[in-house]
Amino acid sequence: MKKVYVGMSADLIHHGHLNIINQAKQYGEVIVGVLTDKAIASYKRLPALTYHQRKFIIEHIKGVSKVLPQETLDYVPNLRKIKPDYVIHGNDWKTGVQRETRQRVINALKEWGGKLIEIPYTPGISSTQLHKELHDIGTTPEIRMRKLRRLLEVKDMVRFMEAHNGISSLIVESTKVLKDNNTKEFDGVWISSLTDSTAKGKPDIELVERMDTLNHIVEATTKPIIVDGDTGGIPEHFVFTVKTLERLGISAIIIEDKIGLKKNSLFGTEVDQKQDSIKSFAYKISEGKKSQVTEDFMIIARIESLILKAGMKDALKRAQAYIAAGADGLMIHSKEKEPKEILEFCRHFSKFKKKVPLVVVPSTYSQIYEEELRKAGVNVVIYANHLLRSAYPAMLKAAESILMNERAYEASQEYCMSIKDILTLIPGGK
Repeated sequence: MKKVYVGMSADLIHHGHLNIINQAKQYGEVIVGVLTDKAIASYKRLPALTYHQRKFIIEHIKGVSKVLPQETLDYVPNLRKIKPDYVIHGNDWKTGVQRETRQRVINALKEWGGKLIEIPYTPGISSTQLHKELHDIGTTPEIRMRKLRRLLEVKDMVRFMEAHNGISSLIVESTKVLKDNNTKEFDGVWISSLTDSTAKGKPDIELVERMDTLNHIVEATTKPIIVDGDTGGIPEHFVFTVKTLERLGISAIIIEDKIGLKKNSLFGTEVDQKQDSIKSFAYKISEGKKSQVTEDFMIIARIESLILKAGMKDALKRAQAYIAAGADGLMIHSKEKEPKEILEFCRHFSKFKKKVPLVVVPSTYSQIYEEELRKAGVNVVIYANHLLRSAYPAMLKAAESILMNERAYEASQEYCMSIKDILTLIPGGK
């Protein structure tokens, strides 16, 4: 019996997928290559269903003989393994981002005389619309919380962007760009103590109540969320913070190893800041881990040694101690304008026998590219304050324009989105 290969993501199964499989089984034994989470995440958002969930669904569709993992967007590795007589695909990949993939399939099939058969695209289906409807429905705390661990399993590095209210979190949720035939977007939301405090007109001294902001952002997004937990408070209070964040479906909290009245780290030694002892902070981490209900929630330890000029040796010593205490990740912080000390820490960290995901926040050393950080071993990059910092100048210019011109026309034309756009920005607003 002839072999027929069909590759698909199979995240949202619809009648177009069933049509392809029904057409394919007319040509022989149908082998479906289901793209792995890693393959899908390499060019677009992490799928809603895991690979094993998607594989299970496809295996139980009538006409499918076998399901294989397709480890890359490229079909060729699987094709050369099984040498199918036919590859079946919709005809929608002749142009756009999949055009090169299609040509590689054709070239590979020529090696053993295989043939590409293209099926007319099933009308009435829009994956974009299906994903939009899925987003409008929302997500559950359990699904959202485990997304960060899933992302870290399948991507070398993930990027998080700061949000400080519902509308800024919608920007993080929906902003996409097409670059090098890949869709680039933010993997999740960072809720910053600095920007949350500033947006409320309060100093960043661990003062503001965070739950209101958290609730607004949770309702507006489906992506995983990391919360800036400042120092985490005393251990007896921190355990309740962990439980509360778990219930909300937050993926992780980052706490810094300082004590006393919170001062923003970017002030460095210009203000009085005191680092916690290794023993005390390790105890806080371990107590937080013990209080967890799930295994999905992450506690990430933020090391302030470089900020407070305690030195690289101290930073590395703390890193090992915090990992031993159960930290699920480490954030190494720096306020230097060059990334030299961050990259040095990464080199030492790469030699650790036991490692956890490594987080950096390139606020002051912003000239470094993500690829440089990825090669250094960084797993999470957080853009910690850029939406608020960019919003303030725009609002200030609009306000100054109205005062200067004694009317709103110039500000409306130059600095403002249209009234229609603002009315329809939020789902259900029309």
